Amino acid sequence: MPNMPNPLQIIADRWQPSARFVRQAALTSVVMAVIIVVTGGAVRLTQSGLGCPTWPTCTDQSLTPTPAMGINGVIEFSNRMLTYVLCAVVGVVIIAARARAPWRRSLTRLGWAQFWVVMGNAVVGGVTVLTGLNPYIVSAHFLLSTALLTVAVLTWQRSCEGDDEPRDLVARPVRELSRVLVAATLLLIVVGTVVTGAGKHAGDASAGVRRIPLDWHEITQLHVDFVYIVIGLTVALWFTLRAVQAPEGPRRRVVELFAVLMLQGVVGYVQYFNDSPEVVVGVHMLGSCLVWIAALRVALSLRERGEAAAVPAPSAPVADADAGQPAATSSR
Repeated sequence: MPNMPNPLQIIADRWQPSARFVRQAALTSVVMAVIIVVTGGAVRLTQSGLGCPTWPTCTDQSLTPTPAMGINGVIEFSNRMLTYVLCAVVGVVIIAARARAPWRRSLTRLGWAQFWVVMGNAVVGGVTVLTGLNPYIVSAHFLLSTALLTVAVLTWQRSCEGDDEPRDLVARPVRELSRVLVAATLLLIVVGTVVTGAGKHAGDASAGVRRIPLDWHEITQLHVDFVYIVIGLTVALWFTLRAVQAPEGPRRRVVELFAVLMLQGVVGYVQYFNDSPEVVVGVHMLGSCLVWIAALRVALSLRERGEAAAVPAPSAPVADADAGQPAATSSR
């Protein structure tokens, strides 16, 4: 039996996306990953977490929310539908990366990694509903969204550079400092999910929704402590980069991270001293995504991998010396 044709190969034979298109598709996947986090937060903050009380359907009898479920059902179901939009965007990334010449397998693999993280998180989201918004499952749901954002940022970065062996722009101790900064930022985000799990926004108005049994003020103080650690590491890295006369790019990325941290800190204090109003908490969740993106970009800016390869130009016809006519080009 002849082998079935690969649909991605068929598309690649008929379509050659530009490098700019691939970069824009990768950037769009980053934006969609952020939107999924923010809209997921909106579900929680509007107490719509159980707007659709079961999964994968909305109710036992209906795929979609019924009028009796009100706005909460619409909000929860709309967030579920955004997953399909995200899948479509990731699909475009995979197809564009595969069709781009020359084919970069590393970029295609990153696109597929995004797809499988989305699928896994969709299942975790369903388990979240089926377990009545268990706070530990909710936290895992958010952390998987952070994993998706990580892969999306890596895909975007790789779409903007080549496939050369990574060349370090700074010495190893400086790179290690940047890794400590990224690790501290990740711990900051993890502790932030615990703060949310122990806080008052359970995601549903019913009294039976569990919370993480920790003192909210104490875990919030731990979260603030990590904020100061991350800010201190950011400032230390900036002075280090300046001392070793690092290129302008890495120093600019550190300044961007510091600016995002300052804005996020302001939002966090407004949230704390105003009893966590829903809108401010939503802005804080957006800020956590921006902080993570900025921290990843700092680490990625400390090495380079050359320029992305251009599409090979078609061969020009060769003049036939005897006939004075262009020679026939060979067929592929």
